[in-house]
Amino acid sequence: MRRSLQGHYLKVTSAGEAFNAFIPSPLPPSPAVEWTPALRGRFDAALVALGRLDAVTELLPNAPLLLNSFVRKEAVLSSMIEGTQSSLADLMLFELDEQPGVPVEDAREVSRYVAALEHGLRRLRGGFPLSLRLLREVHQVLLGGGRGAKLTPGEFRRSQVWIGGSRPGNAAFVPPPSSELGECLTQFERFLHDRPEPTPPLAKAALAHVQFETIHPFLDGNGRLGRLLIALQLANDGLLREPMLYLSLHFKEHRPTYYELLNGVRQHGDWEGWLEFFADAVLASATSAATSAKRLLELASADGARIERLGRAARSALAIHRALQRQPIATSASLAQATGLTPATVNKSLVHLERAGVVTELTGRRRGRVFGYERYVAILNEGTGLPGRV
Repeated sequence: MRRSLQGHYLKVTSAGEAFNAFIPSPLPPSPAVEWTPALRGRFDAALVALGRLDAVTELLPNAPLLLNSFVRKEAVLSSMIEGTQSSLADLMLFELDEQPGVPVEDAREVSRYVAALEHGLRRLRGGFPLSLRLLREVHQVLLGGGRGAKLTPGEFRRSQVWIGGSRPGNAAFVPPPSSELGECLTQFERFLHDRPEPTPPLAKAALAHVQFETIHPFLDGNGRLGRLLIALQLANDGLLREPMLYLSLHFKEHRPTYYELLNGVRQHGDWEGWLEFFADAVLASATSAATSAKRLLELASADGARIERLGRAARSALAIHRALQRQPIATSASLAQATGLTPATVNKSLVHLERAGVVTELTGRRRGRVFGYERYVAILNEGTGLPGRV
């Protein structure tokens, strides 16, 4: 279905230059989305894949250990869409206070993405509603340090922003002026709360993502927060209890199409085209995540069986192995803290694990050594364009 412009333009003058800013119409779309059998079939397949992924957290042993890595994988991929260069290994090194292979600020930004998602999920699980206030809180964590600290973290913008170009007059897209944000965001929050009418949760996540990116309510971090919003909505609406979905991989792989479809919704009302893309992204990402989870747990199980053959050393080595499934790049100090074992016991266990081919020492140093569960990280990195080795 081809619709007209999904909103209207408002002529704005700033610094002596006139330009048109786009004000989106409130959700849900009007006329309503045309749920053709093909589109409905795509969403049904995506929901089945989400259900299978959600079951991973209950059906597979040690699945909670995977969450740490999956959240960090999504953080890395979402940040890469915005130009950050940090890999998963860089992020894990940064979290150990080790020097990553990229500028520290890049790794710090990804680390803040992880903290922002964890903060949002913690608040939702504590009964706090998915709301503008929560989005401000999450944004505060996301941009609360480093490069974003001067960009009013946690506050909706009070000035004009634009996308592409050197100024609003030659920009590719100009979101609403700050004077219109209040009404746009009020209507947006109403939609999140199923007003004026309920919207199926997965479709609501898809529609809200476009609307958030169109409103662009913050000075910076809108792209990352818009993708965080998807995870928060899926958790809030009960579709995915744990954030194991890394949709940013599909968005990154199809970046031109992703941006074209966002613009197609604004200009032509092509909600159906966007919904098809979103459903395909969920299906591909959920299927990939479930497959990766099973492979990681199969690897951990096989290595655990090898470790059990170590005899008296097995008990401590298994504790280290379990910690490495949560943090596959680690130091002896971080492993001692994670396991409660003494530093001497940790070091002895790492010698056994090196000899068994489970872990690899990454630095070549005699002191302050860093160890990697490399085959585990390699599975996490498959298909991402990230380095296959630590």
